[in-house]
Formats: sequence, structure tokens, C-alpha cells
Amino acid sequence: MPPDTATTDRSDTADRILDCAQERIQRCGYNAVSYGDLADALDLTTTAIHYHFPSKADLGEALVTRYREENEAQRAAIYRDESTLRARLEQYVEGYAGVLEAGGVCLCGILSSDASTLPDGVRAEVRAFFADQVDWLTQIIAEEYDDGAGLEGYDSPRQVAHLLLATIEGAMLTLPARDPAAYRTTLHRLINIIAA
Repeated sequence: MPPDTATTDRSDTADRILDCAQERIQRCGYNAVSYGDLADALDLTTTAIHYHFPSKADLGEALVTRYREENEAQRAAIYRDESTLRARLEQYVEGYAGVLEAGGVCLCGILSSDASTLPDGVRAEVRAFFADQVDWLTQIIAEEYDDGAGLEGYDSPRQVAHLLLATIEGAMLTLPARDPAAYRTTLHRLINIIAA
């Protein structure tokens, strides 16, 4: 049976809205993006955007849910395709470096900077994204080490995971000109210690 064209069109439009919103939020932040901006960029009416996402909170929550799902698939592929801790960490960092190369920062990183003004559902999804990252990093580090991976003052894989994630997210925001090459160098130095 062929797909319902109207349903497919609605889905395509919703995806276009999410794509545009993600690109703009990753560059400017949640509070700097309005339905009017999205409507202008997509040649839609704000009514059309409200049809798919009745409120900005609905849009934000759908956006982070999709981002989490995509990230989960990327992490699963890294785990499946790479067999060493070093290779897994390098590929994981490469995903973030790619975001920088595209001119943005991690969606959840930029959203967390707006945390106090985010709707509750969006804030909960952002927290869940970071919990996903720490859990996955803890898992892959724990497969190699049952302690702090040689980092003085770090006693567990979870502590190392927190340090690595904080560095991944923080370096995106603090490196001069958000330079991807400098970002990779910074993160690879830490990976060299963790995966020595």
C-alpha cells in the first residue's frame, strides 16, 4: 500500500522545521530563535509551524528527543565498529568536532546554557542526554579500567566519564574561534591519558 501523501508531507515539513530549528539553536541558542525566524527561513507561515509544534516547548522537546535518538545510534555504531577504548573515544569526540566544523556547538550544550529559562520538558530531555553520555562513557571506560584510568584523584570510570564529558562540552565553548583542530588536539590529549 503506498504511503499516505498528506502524512508524508506533514512528516517532511516537521523534519524541515526541526532541522532548521536545530541549526539555528546550535548557532544562537534557544531564546534567540522564534517561530517567525523559522517561518521566514522555511517559507512557511507561523501557523504551519504551530500545526506541527503547538508551542516552542513542544518543538524544543521534539528536537532534543530526536537529537538523543540520533546520538544513541551514533554511539551504538561506534561501539559496534571500534574495538578499543582509544578508537571509541576518538570516534566519539570526532562527532562533536564535526558539529564545530559545521559552525555550531552541541545542541544540548547550548541548551544547558539556557537551562534556567527552558521549559520543564526540554530541560528534562537535556538532562537525560547528558545522563546518556555519562552512562555510555562509563561503560566503555569500565571495560578497560575498574578505577580512575590513571588520573590522579579519580577513583572510578564514572568520575573519568564526567571529566571527559565536561571537557568535551566546555572546550566547544571556550576554545578561541571554536577551532575544530584545536578542539581535537585538546580532547586527544585527554584521551591519551585515559586510554594510555
